[in-house]
Amino acid sequence: MELISDILYWISTGLLVPVIVILIVLFIRALLLIGSFFGQYLAIRKSSAQVRKALTGITPDTLDSVLENLPKKDNILVIRYIKKMIESRDNKAEVKRLLSEFEIEADKDLGISKILTKLGPMMGLMGTLIPMGPALAGLASGDIESMARNMQVAFATTVTGLVAAAIGYVTQQVKQRWYLQDMTNLEYLSEIIGK
Repeated sequence: MELISDILYWISTGLLVPVIVILIVLFIRALLLIGSFFGQYLAIRKSSAQVRKALTGITPDTLDSVLENLPKKDNILVIRYIKKMIESRDNKAEVKRLLSEFEIEADKDLGISKILTKLGPMMGLMGTLIPMGPALAGLASGDIESMARNMQVAFATTVTGLVAAAIGYVTQQVKQRWYLQDMTNLEYLSEIIGK
C-alpha cells in the first residue's frame, strides 16, 4: 500500500511543473484574448447600426441595395456572410449551407473563451492541491519556510487559473450575444431570399 501511495505522490508532484506552464500559457492567451476582443468590440460597435439599417425593410427585389448600405470592409463575420448569401440568392441550398457555416465559424471564435473558462479552474485547482502535500509535510516536520513556499505556489496558481477563467467567461458571454444577434439577422435575410 505504501508503494502505491509513493507512486501517486511522485505522479502528482511530477505534474506540478506542467500545470504551472499550462497556467502561464492560459494566462498569456487570456491577455491576448482581451486585446482581440476589444478590437472586435470596436468593429462591431461601428458596423452593427449599418447592418441593422441595411436589413430593415428589405424585400427580394431590394437585395442589391443591402450590399450598397453595408460597410465596404468585410472584416466582420456577419457582413462577410450577408454578402455571400446575397451573391448566392439563386441557390437556396447554398444559402442554408452558409447559415450552418456561419454557426461553425462563430463557434470556432468562441473556442478559446470556452477553453479558458473550463481549463483555467481545473489547472488552478491542480496547482493548488499538488503543493499542499509538501506544504503539509513541511508543517509536520516543522519546516515553516518550505510550507510557506508551497502555499505561495498553491495560492498563485489558483488566482492565475481563476483570472484566465474569468476573462474566458466574460468574453464568451458577450460574444455569444453578438453571434445570436448576427444569426437572427442572417436567418431574417435567409427568409427574405427564400420568398
